[in-house]
Amino acid sequence: MPRYRERKRIPIPQPVPELGSRWVVGRHLRWGLLGFVLTVGLVVYVRSQFRPPLSPVGGMGPRAGMRWVRGGEFTMGSTDPAASQAERPPHQVKVDGFWIDETEVTNRQFRAFVEATSYKTMAERPVDLDALMKQVPPGTPPPDPEKLAPGSLVFKPPVGRVSLDDHTQWWDWQTGVDWRHPEGPDSSLEGRDDHPVVHVSWEDAAAYAKWAGKRLPTEAEWEFAARGGLNGTVYSWGDLPPNENNPRANLWQGEFPRINLGQDGYPRTSPVKSFAPNGYGLYDMSGNVWEFTADWFRVDTFLEQAAKGIAVNPTGPSSSLDPNEPYAPKRVQKGGSFLCNDVYCTGYRPSARMACSMDTGMSHTGFRCVTTDK
Repeated sequence: MPRYRERKRIPIPQPVPELGSRWVVGRHLRWGLLGFVLTVGLVVYVRSQFRPPLSPVGGMGPRAGMRWVRGGEFTMGSTDPAASQAERPPHQVKVDGFWIDETEVTNRQFRAFVEATSYKTMAERPVDLDALMKQVPPGTPPPDPEKLAPGSLVFKPPVGRVSLDDHTQWWDWQTGVDWRHPEGPDSSLEGRDDHPVVHVSWEDAAAYAKWAGKRLPTEAEWEFAARGGLNGTVYSWGDLPPNENNPRANLWQGEFPRINLGQDGYPRTSPVKSFAPNGYGLYDMSGNVWEFTADWFRVDTFLEQAAKGIAVNPTGPSSSLDPNEPYAPKRVQKGGSFLCNDVYCTGYRPSARMACSMDTGMSHTGFRCVTTDK
């Protein structure tokens, strides 16, 4: 704090008769200006009590790189033909206001966390065999020992046409793959500081959020933010689907999973802020990478919430159940990724929801954080 020295008092000269009128006018101007300043200051103060200001991008404020999203009521879920059973029925939800990251957490941001804490992601640790065997049906044989080495799942386009019912045709477990080596053990992050971090698990994302003084969003918070003020629309930008002339987001163009034409400029992840933000100033709420939420996944979650009338600040069920893998605890992912298109996956719709294992990272999975602290 700067110190202020006591200044020597200077006597104010009394007005002489010929200057009296000027002195009176000056005095009124000074008082008028003071009143104006006080009035503006009062208005700014009152408004600040009801609406926290948006933090400037990259600023030095307490919420740098975040946006304030006012609370409100909206329709969660969808009856769109592309909506899965897990998105039904649409129901009314109310959420309080919260701060949310403008973008997905980037490699640059995640590196700062790792350098500060020496944290190792799950992809950088050997696979826990006991934990793995609890997630598969009894009697399932354990994997080969070499499959337990540190690694992650990498998207690998098949050479020829394959059945879209068998995702093992384009996902490959590779050792030596992690957030620093996203496409193989010999790849790097050179030129990708502003891409979203990938090959992080739900547990890795939660660890980062705690370090940053934030948390992962609830599914309701995430969907409310993704809609950007457009209630009930199919997409975060409205009802018109993306096309090759206006892709809207980093999505798949071409024949999935074999040929990506890259008409949006990015065959895999793209730097954050490469596409226009939604109505709340948030980037990549559709496409680029799937994003973790805090909620457990169940197919019947929306059925239960709808039966209660308006759900206020829902936090999801108390446990998970994915009928396809009932032994594996899973969380909800939202937003879709660069692998989504209208033939195979329309996960870029704000109502879309996918189950994800908590201990697995992939080429198309990232996250962003929220906080409700003022």
